[in-house]
Amino acid sequence: MADVHVKDSPIPASPLVPNLLPGEKEISFKCYPGISCFNACCSNIDITLTPYDIIRLKNRLDIDSSEFLKEYTVPFEFEKDGIAGVKFKPVDGGTACRFMVDEGCSVYEDRPTACRYYPVGLVSLRKQDEYTDTSQYALVEEPHCKGHFEDNKMTINEYRKDQGVEEYDVLGRGWRQLILKKKSSGATIGKPTVRSRQLFFMTCYDIDRFRTFVASDGFQNSFDIEVERMQKALTDDVALMLFGFDFLKHVLFGEETIKTKEGAYETRVSQKEAVSPKVEPGDDYSPDVEPVDDI
Repeated sequence: MADVHVKDSPIPASPLVPNLLPGEKEISFKCYPGISCFNACCSNIDITLTPYDIIRLKNRLDIDSSEFLKEYTVPFEFEKDGIAGVKFKPVDGGTACRFMVDEGCSVYEDRPTACRYYPVGLVSLRKQDEYTDTSQYALVEEPHCKGHFEDNKMTINEYRKDQGVEEYDVLGRGWRQLILKKKSSGATIGKPTVRSRQLFFMTCYDIDRFRTFVASDGFQNSFDIEVERMQKALTDDVALMLFGFDFLKHVLFGEETIKTKEGAYETRVSQKEAVSPKVEPGDDYSPDVEPVDDI
């Protein structure tokens, strides 16, 4: 799956065919146990995970998001010194997916968006002067894949429905919009600070740590969130993820997606001035950049 334009894909030597296709385009494809290439695509992975992918997988494995990220993923930058994404970490010393077994995918019901889409690539586009993104598709044609020769015709939209990817698209759209907004804004937004990059990473990928952050007194005293929405966010991963997208739009791009409590900013500034040492030019001073400690 590609969540940015094909030419900006973080995957080197992408097998995406550079023709953008509508959802009504008919393709022919079928993958099943017994086909000669079964599991071949899982033997050499380069899979970018969405925030919703992480929620599904960490809950399936019954571990928290911090443990999942440490054990099963590696970070990468969508662009140099920019916001980060995460990819599946392959088996030690190899390139195969750690969830691949002889029978297929051992987490099939909760497999990531990219796996559901294969052999189609989602291409989300947003022009610099537009506020909404559009989705088109591209076909992935790799030499090892024999599924393209199967007589199983359907449109891309029908294939998406068959693979259960529609829910994943809806719940991943806010994340894609954030990435596209940053890329299309370019110099008008500027290079993200270390703190903002950490905040993006925690909010999008480390959902359980983000929950602790949102439940903190500092956050609660700074933002005016409806009680029902806050309660839902603190008890439901998906609701918290969607709230997080709005939070990032507010703090990274200045959008009024959540409300700040009156006087909260002035209070935080005065508190910092009361406890922070004065820093003179040339001092060897490295501020705390852990976002969970400060908003």
